[in-house]
Amino acid sequence: MIAQINPDYIKTRPMKAVTRLMSYAFFEGRPVTTKGRWINPLVFSILKNVATNKNRYRPVEKPIFILGTGRSGTTILGIVLSMHREVGYLNEPKAIWHLIHPHEDIIGNYSQTNAKYRLTAEDAIDEMPRRACQMFGAYLTATCSRRLVDKYPELIFRVDFVRALFPDARFIFLTRNGWDTCHSIANWSKRLGVQVSGEKHDWWGVNDRKWRLLVEQLVKTEPALSEISDEIKHFERHLDRAAVEWIVTMLEGIRLMQASSDYIHLVRFEDLTLDPGKTLAALCEFCELPTDNTFREYARQTLHPVPARKPFDVHPEIASVFHDTMAKLGYNA
Repeated sequence: MIAQINPDYIKTRPMKAVTRLMSYAFFEGRPVTTKGRWINPLVFSILKNVATNKNRYRPVEKPIFILGTGRSGTTILGIVLSMHREVGYLNEPKAIWHLIHPHEDIIGNYSQTNAKYRLTAEDAIDEMPRRACQMFGAYLTATCSRRLVDKYPELIFRVDFVRALFPDARFIFLTRNGWDTCHSIANWSKRLGVQVSGEKHDWWGVNDRKWRLLVEQLVKTEPALSEISDEIKHFERHLDRAAVEWIVTMLEGIRLMQASSDYIHLVRFEDLTLDPGKTLAALCEFCELPTDNTFREYARQTLHPVPARKPFDVHPEIASVFHDTMAKLGYNA
């Protein structure tokens, strides 16, 4: 489906489909594992123009960022929120983020220069705040939206950086049990991984760029894993790598919730799909989104419980940390 649009989406609010197509075509950029990368020069041309011009766009007030591990339900949550009458939704707009900070590209979508998994408030220098406000403001203006929702799971390691750009930002930390998330990552990488001009492009970046950065910059600084980082860097199986990514991401989210629950809201994927009404009501209250009956009905029709995946044999080096993290999140390991 182009831009995650299906017939039900179009039927519910036709203009939202137009908004999603605009997001997809002119603001998000196309990553290395997708088709249509020919459009990227146009996207970057538009974004560079709005980032540097002196036009005054709609202010970016209380933007909402969806964080977590990829393949844990972040996309479906973003799509559901995109149906809210006040929301403009961007699905991993990495072209925008690459123009905000030139070293944020951990995948290698647009650059092979050095990249940083973590970005702090000190990294928000020079014109970055203005560029961010200009590009996201132009998006809100173009789509006639009041509130921004940006789904970019890896921003969980950049919360302070984002808050330096948008001090009133709201963050949604989405969790999903490790079995389901890791199976989904592994299947995605097997299904969509490709060889292009001698390069491997899959979940782990261009020629394992993301995996190397994850080990060097996250695993080696994660107390629960640092002592076995040399063993972890040699993991080859998708499930084992996915388990490592899930662990470091979930532990980061737990620390953020403990320190900053006033601007971070926890949502469990299982709760979202089992009782979307209650879960989204709490989320909307936290994000200060007004009641919208069409949005609520679309969520009710779209979100349904997903059958759980079977447990797999977690690599023995990380099995204890994996199960401990599951327990911390309230999952039965």
